[in-house]
Amino acid sequence: MNALAYSPDGQRIITAADDGKIKIWDTQSGFCIVTFTEHSGGVTACEFAKRGNVLFTASLDGSVRAWDLMRYRNFKTFTSPTRLSFSSMAVEPSGEVICAASLESFEIQIWSVQTGQLLDQLSGHEGPVASLSFAPSGGTLVSGSWDHTVRIWSVFGRSQTSEPLQLQADVLCVAVRPDSKQLAISTLDGQLTFWSISEASQESGVDGRRDISGGRRLTDRRAAANVSGTKAFNSLTYSSDGDCIIASGNSKYICLYDVQSGALVKKFVVSTNLSLDGTQEFLNSRNLIDYEREDSDLEDLIDNTLPGSKRGDMSNPRRRPEVRVPAIAFSPTGRAFCAVTTEGLLVYSLDNIAQFDPFDLEIAITPTSILESIGEKEYLRAFVMAFRLNEKSLIRWVYEKIPPDNIALAVEHLPTVYLAQLLRFVAEASDEDPHLEFNLLWIETILRVRGQHLKDHAVSFSTETRTIQKAIAKVQVELARITDDNIYTLDYLLSQPMTASERQDRMDMEMINDSTRHGFSDDSEEEETEWLGFGNDDAKKEVQ
Repeated sequence: MNALAYSPDGQRIITAADDGKIKIWDTQSGFCIVTFTEHSGGVTACEFAKRGNVLFTASLDGSVRAWDLMRYRNFKTFTSPTRLSFSSMAVEPSGEVICAASLESFEIQIWSVQTGQLLDQLSGHEGPVASLSFAPSGGTLVSGSWDHTVRIWSVFGRSQTSEPLQLQADVLCVAVRPDSKQLAISTLDGQLTFWSISEASQESGVDGRRDISGGRRLTDRRAAANVSGTKAFNSLTYSSDGDCIIASGNSKYICLYDVQSGALVKKFVVSTNLSLDGTQEFLNSRNLIDYEREDSDLEDLIDNTLPGSKRGDMSNPRRRPEVRVPAIAFSPTGRAFCAVTTEGLLVYSLDNIAQFDPFDLEIAITPTSILESIGEKEYLRAFVMAFRLNEKSLIRWVYEKIPPDNIALAVEHLPTVYLAQLLRFVAEASDEDPHLEFNLLWIETILRVRGQHLKDHAVSFSTETRTIQKAIAKVQVELARITDDNIYTLDYLLSQPMTASERQDRMDMEMINDSTRHGFSDDSEEEETEWLGFGNDDAKKEVQ
């Protein structure tokens, strides 16, 4: 995979790969919904239009295609007058203009989306154009090139000239902040610089060579810290609020920086799989000696790989895939980001949400079978099947159908794998449902029956226990507020002045209560006296 893009609503992820296929993934289920195969070459870039119903892709086959995601079809294809292999692309936020560039040419191609015609070719760079990006405000195009410059173009302006921003090394990637006021630039020397677009001046910079550097090949004669090929960022993305920027490259690390201070907030490790090149850090002399002994012949020691190739020699049977992160993107919600890696598509999220697990399903697990289990009063079986289907409405229905007497049995025999999901669901139900006592009974039963297991695995269930604690605290605060309001209301009603008729009615009620109380005592004494002679005529005569 080479590129990816989030849909504007954050529900879909688009990935593009070297095999020419474009896949659409659902973020909730993790399934691939649609696959497009019209490209005949590797797809290098993909980007959504602002509305999210149109997708644009650029490929090495020399075409830029527009896809209708409502009907899932390719409705327009853009090509250049000369055959070019496009490596970068940018879509204007209004969706009227699309730009693409190639490493074979120093010009930027501009097309009209409505007519499909080539509008203009922007000239000015003296080297291949490596990256393109439009400002979210529209009309401003930023291009980065290997000629050590970044140019800012006014696409809809009369003059197509631009003043270059001079850098110290080849530009690899550019990104514009969501407010269109700042520009982030990554260069080949590992520097990450931030520029003001309006003033064309550098604001700050970060030396990311030590942060991104890591991992060595099995055949390298040096440690990971001395490998030069992994000390640059190939992909940059701002967060939705513009406070953070995330960067990745040809190493196993993903770096998250704070834009204001330039500090490294967190560094993520993509993979620790030792079968991949680039995961080992230190040089092992024992392995080095073994490798030299295997390649003792001069023919084996000659490097026959194609210069400039990124993936090595495919014909070499001992070729090992290298760990790398060619593309990365933030979710529009700012709660997650995804990365394209050697091992696949990785999604990092702040929300601990259980995903749909297709390996835990059977043909017999259907909503109809769950209804039948409830009818047969097999509540535990129905509860487990509802968790396997992971349908929220179905889980809630089964949850409310379980009688209070069977809650302890269901919690005790529920498989441990669903315990975290049950805790999250009960906490959410306590916040939404009006069944206050029923939800608190579930929480009390879970903590009493499974409390020891939760204590032994406190780290694994830390998120769920905090959620339960917040739910209980919220219920406590709401109950305290309601009771306080009731107390104040009763005090207010009792303190109100009464009219003469209301005062007389209260006195009459008190007299009636007193007489009723006294009358009940007399009746009880009479009943006791009569009981002494009940069923015994001799005793009754003596009493008379």
